[in-house]
Amino acid sequence: MINPQEISGLILAGGRGSRMGGLDKGLQNFNGMPLALHTLMRLQIQVGHVMVNANRNLAAYESFGASVWPDVLADYAGPLAGFLTGLERCESPFLVTVPCDTPLFPLDLVSRLAEALERDDADIAMAAAPEVDKDGQLQLRTQPVFCLLRVELMESLVEFTHGGGRKIDAWTAQHKTVIVPFDLPGDSAHAFANANTLTELHQLENH
Repeated sequence: MINPQEISGLILAGGRGSRMGGLDKGLQNFNGMPLALHTLMRLQIQVGHVMVNANRNLAAYESFGASVWPDVLADYAGPLAGFLTGLERCESPFLVTVPCDTPLFPLDLVSRLAEALERDDADIAMAAAPEVDKDGQLQLRTQPVFCLLRVELMESLVEFTHGGGRKIDAWTAQHKTVIVPFDLPGDSAHAFANANTLTELHQLENH
């Protein structure tokens, strides 16, 4: 079994927050504390070390007590820029990524991803969760920003992003990826609910 101390956690807080009117999403209040701090507290009990990927208000993120790294790629290149930043800074064999805007993610997220990665001898373990589709049907949908990665993937990601690649799924498809469903009877239906607007953020506070 992979030891949690061998896993570094990365909180992705580097976006523009365009759907939140340009606000720095990770610093918005959620149940009395900044969203990214809430995320950090939930993640740090699951891993050995936590970093934050942010592109502005770096001092505010540093005040949470984690190391903060801006994107290594220019122009807000999306989550993969965060993945790459994390892999470059990672000092452990594994890196797990979580976004700053999904504050109710499972407390056993990392252990379940790690178990699946090891069981399938995979390079990447990606979470999936039930979501209602446009026809009202419950479908298992992958959550690409919740990934456990082997640090050896860095070279591959450098090549992919330098070639202009930006989509997580297009990159993970190049590697052995195991999808980990979070649809067991005890799993919360809101575990992977994310807040793109302040209204959605306030709705999540009640769960």
